[in-house]
Amino acid sequence: MSGPVASSIVQAEEYLPHRDPFLFVTRLDVVEPGQSAKGSWLLSGDEAFFAGHFPGRPTLPGVLMVEALAQLGGVAVLADTRYAGKLPLFGGIEKARFRRQVVPGDRLDLEVTLGRMSARAGKGTGRATVGGELACEAELLFVLVDAEPAASD
Repeated sequence: MSGPVASSIVQAEEYLPHRDPFLFVTRLDVVEPGQSAKGSWLLSGDEAFFAGHFPGRPTLPGVLMVEALAQLGGVAVLADTRYAGKLPLFGGIEKARFRRQVVPGDRLDLEVTLGRMSARAGKGTGRATVGGELACEAELLFVLVDAEPAASD
């Protein structure tokens, strides 16, 4: 695709290999290939992790907020035809900060802006909010690998 994508029909799984129960981006709002993406994760409360994190006070684990940002960043990367056949993997997380508890029923609004990109790696900055209130922010580092493993002889 070229140019920004804004459609309620386009889904994250059209770009990402992730699937339930590990696909966290439930809605894409805007995708600017190779540049940025906005979307959200609607937390129904039926997610299995809420039962154990924490009984009586279910809270979205911070690491899953960061994963949701990384998935959205992956959409922005993979929407760019320059990265066809690639898979962005975590290379690192820097300056992650958690500012607000996220609970069942919340909609986690996600926004990722990509920074420096090369054929092998890149950086992005992500923010997650609930009702306009900052829940998480982080700098994401990723490496690009072939989406399909090399055939062995």
